[in-house]
Amino acid sequence: MSATLQTLDRGLRALDFIARSPAGVSVSAVADHLQVHRAIAYRIVATLEAHHLVKRTADARVRLGAGIAALSRRFAPQLLDAARPVLRDLVTATHATAFLSVAEGEECVVVAVEEDQRLRHGLRVSYQEGTRHPINRGAPGIAILATRPASPDDSDDVRAARDLGYSVTRGQLQAGAVGVSVGLSIPDHLAVVAPEASVGVVALGDLDVETAGQASQEAARRLLEVLSA
Repeated sequence: MSATLQTLDRGLRALDFIARSPAGVSVSAVADHLQVHRAIAYRIVATLEAHHLVKRTADARVRLGAGIAALSRRFAPQLLDAARPVLRDLVTATHATAFLSVAEGEECVVVAVEEDQRLRHGLRVSYQEGTRHPINRGAPGIAILATRPASPDDSDDVRAARDLGYSVTRGQLQAGAVGVSVGLSIPDHLAVVAPEASVGVVALGDLDVETAGQASQEAARRLLEVLSA
């Protein structure tokens, strides 16, 4: 016998479906996705709406509600706590500045940074927490875009990152800087509240891109392992 609750399972599946549709979905589409009668889908949406997890707009489409942002903020400390030791190990492996970034709309935001203190200040990239840049520029944002479903509008950088397993950019955000990042492929059960994120490194001048890519992939794997525990 299954240990899951059917109604809760349907609600979570509906929320995940809505979360993956930024333009919103109709209740009929929710019913089709869940393979249930529209009356059941209406009740599921109404329940989610009562908890502010979704909202119905004037065009009758269902989108994520403000309650999701609150859940995401509660999740973020777990992500940051898990990231700090992983980033420190990434610094040791690459001798470069390591960082964790998250997607916020059309921007990428740096939320955690660890630097190699052994390097002279003049040779170290200063990548500040809170730094924002367009999500389609720079290794961290491109790595996040590469975790999304392929689209005809994808840039060559995004396609290359998807094929390679990590993104590589040179001088896109800072002259002379080389960045390498890996997007976190968030499991379905965390996708609703977990922010889209990437982990990687940046350095001025020389950077062993292959080593940095492999180390960043290992960092991403460790982070996901901790979050899924």
